[in-house]
Amino acid sequence: FATLNTAVDKRAFSGRNPGAHRDFDKYRYADLLADPEGFVEVLRSVPFVNGGLFDCLDDFAGVGEGGRRIDAFTDNPAQGRDLEVPARLFFDANGLFPLFRRWKFTVEENTPLDREVALDPELLGRAFENLLAAYNPETRETARKATGSYYTPRPVVDYMVREALAEALAERAGPTVEGGEFWRDRLRYLLDWESAKADAGDFFEPEEAESLVRAVAGLRVLDPAAGSGAFPMGVLQTLTLALRRLDPDNVLWGAFQKERAKARAAAAFETGGRDAREAELRDVNDTFERYRQSDFGRKLYLIQNGIYGVDVQPIACQIAKLRFFISLVIEQDPDPGAANLGIRPLPNLETRFVAADALLGLAGPQGVFRSPEVAELEDRLRRVRESYFNAGARDAKRRLRADDEKLRAELASALEGPEFGTDAAQAVAEWDPYDQNAHAAWFDPEWMFGVADGFDVVLGNPPYVRGEKIPGKARLARAFGAFYSGAADVYTYFFRRAADMLRRGGLLCFIASNKFMRAEYGDRLRAFLKRELPPLAVLDFGRTGAFDATVRPVVVLARKGGGHREFRAATMRGDGADDPGAFMERNGFAMPRAALADAGWALAEPELLELRAKIEAAGTPLREHLDQGFYRGVTTGLNAAFVIDEETRQALVAEDPASADLIRPWLRGRDVRRWRADWRGLHVIFTRRGTDVAAWPAIERHLSRFRADLTPKARPGPGRGRKPGGYQWFEIQDNTAYHKAFDGPKIVYPDIGTEMRAILDREGYMTDATCYILPTDDACLLAILNSRLMDFWLRLAMQCLDDPFDGGDMRFKSVNMQHAPIAPANPAVASRLAALADRIQSDPAADTTPQEREIDQTVFTLYGLDGNDVAVIDRALSS
Repeated sequence: FATLNTAVDKRAFSGRNPGAHRDFDKYRYADLLADPEGFVEVLRSVPFVNGGLFDCLDDFAGVGEGGRRIDAFTDNPAQGRDLEVPARLFFDANGLFPLFRRWKFTVEENTPLDREVALDPELLGRAFENLLAAYNPETRETARKATGSYYTPRPVVDYMVREALAEALAERAGPTVEGGEFWRDRLRYLLDWESAKADAGDFFEPEEAESLVRAVAGLRVLDPAAGSGAFPMGVLQTLTLALRRLDPDNVLWGAFQKERAKARAAAAFETGGRDAREAELRDVNDTFERYRQSDFGRKLYLIQNGIYGVDVQPIACQIAKLRFFISLVIEQDPDPGAANLGIRPLPNLETRFVAADALLGLAGPQGVFRSPEVAELEDRLRRVRESYFNAGARDAKRRLRADDEKLRAELASALEGPEFGTDAAQAVAEWDPYDQNAHAAWFDPEWMFGVADGFDVVLGNPPYVRGEKIPGKARLARAFGAFYSGAADVYTYFFRRAADMLRRGGLLCFIASNKFMRAEYGDRLRAFLKRELPPLAVLDFGRTGAFDATVRPVVVLARKGGGHREFRAATMRGDGADDPGAFMERNGFAMPRAALADAGWALAEPELLELRAKIEAAGTPLREHLDQGFYRGVTTGLNAAFVIDEETRQALVAEDPASADLIRPWLRGRDVRRWRADWRGLHVIFTRRGTDVAAWPAIERHLSRFRADLTPKARPGPGRGRKPGGYQWFEIQDNTAYHKAFDGPKIVYPDIGTEMRAILDREGYMTDATCYILPTDDACLLAILNSRLMDFWLRLAMQCLDDPFDGGDMRFKSVNMQHAPIAPANPAVASRLAALADRIQSDPAADTTPQEREIDQTVFTLYGLDGNDVAVIDRALSS
């Protein structure tokens, strides 16, 4: 604080008087140094760098007056304790300085081209992730698990940033001659880091270059879950690269920044901020005179005017700001003969990276009721924060903070009323962007960033927190209304919130769990994206493990309100995570927007979708072939009590032969194989509702051992007992009004699996809740369900936990299975398929390959498929 955040000519030691010990801009402990003045002189070679990150969070107020003591050491004798920092922490073998000597550090963010092994500022992102991974013994989980924060690998960040910016620039700037996809290809070429493409700027006419530089100057990009700043830093690097190639001497970029400063200066004649605006114009001129061929001016004005970050964790914002500070400071060359060594102090980024909950906005209809008084106060507040961005001297910063606080209070007073709401007005007044230890419980782009008409790009890696682990769900339910789902992961709400923060035509680019594409909880998000944010590209990383997370990620690039009918898609199998762009270029295919089914998204080539449609046209929904419908297996509420092995069954029957009346053979989903049951000798005590257990004393005695755990609770919550319900302690939990369906013949299949595994049960098994049953004796239907054709259709149509063509599990829920297309078979074909199915089931140990092949071929013919269609299925299932 006394060096980095203090002007060189004001650095000195504390006077150790009662008022000086709070002055954090002064050095301490002069009496412990051999040469205090020499110490100060040595540090004259370190420039004043400013920047909010180097502000001390203490203040001058006494503790009794509400003053804070967070950062600085004290040399106040009244504290009764001395600072002690043993020298061994610095100089021993495992001390700080030997550690620094063992590693190779750089201060420049490595680009995707860099192969040098060095610790660049990206290490800060890894450090942030490791901090979050620290185990908390009190909560029994890591902070990363609680917050859902995962670090995104640089190749993935680079791909997402490049694709989003290419689309944004393609809309904002146009080619002089040709358009369409070739224009986008040229933009990707411009934004690509490959050294062979260093001449990318030569592929644009002067008019195109000017149009693109102006477009870059107008871009506004937000990361609503910025973490350690990987995505905002990627945007900064990529746009800097584009400007360097298009405008190597900063002629265009400097001219645009001067235009912007002149416009602000002109407006300031009416608002009373003329001096500040003219000073800004002088700053712009000085910047480009000194840094004509440097990236400093490019980065500075990109950060000031176009890149924003939000994160609910203040430490994340601090790390992100540090990376941006480092990125700027390395662009300056010291001049020993100039004031402050010629180093321009760094900007204050508190109004560019804010700690806030991006999911929750201000209550009330913002942007609707703006009185002249409110509009004028808003404009003054924006000007204060713009001035603060470049403020250097501590006195100037304190004055601007005081102005900010005063204006916030005036705004709150002006906004109070039925149109905006007292709570929202109070939230505006209380939010202090300069408090680096707190986060706001809301986020509003207009109040916090001055962005009223939406961002051009919203991108990032929203957190992964499962629905049942989300804190404050009641607030989410109120905020998201009909979009809210109690089972949905928190990332789904970031998609919805991002849409509100984008301008019409703006781009969203998120990496998130791929579960929303197929899971039931993703139905609202799928429908919303298809309607409001139709994808331009979807890259599913499948099971490749793109980064160290338990989730399977997918990248979605979408345009708000886009009218496009197709998008590009791919599912990654094998290698590809190290270069997602190249993988997408090699393996991507066009998909119609209409193919995004409400039941679940399956990324499939057009020929697969066409074949799916042909199969569906050949049949009618499975639900129309059933007299009774779909039934789920039994939930006992406590399998430990009701599910017994053969030895226990024999003991109960020996004690009371009548017990056999209530004991049934029991199948679990894992026991159902394709064509046959692998029964494990388990039984269930089926005491359905209305059973008088006293008539079966042996069973009553057996169940009574579990009575405390079987008794229904009075209300939901922790503690022993089953969930509340109108059942007796000895009855199974389900009210199985359909229990008779288990007595007759039925098709049984698991609710989850990598393939359909169906059997025709004529033995009267009961099944657990991981099975579904279809009350029917139709062996022909069984053959169709187990056929290769149906396997293909199911992989395209089912809700899936992972890529179903790469070993992922499918969810065979009735909501999807009811639509399975069943083709009508004439009596001869139906009889033949039934006979083949019965023969396979009759001898589980036999080699049934010939029969299964005949079933497959017969079913292909039944659905009208030709050789080409069969070849498509074979390729898909063997990929």
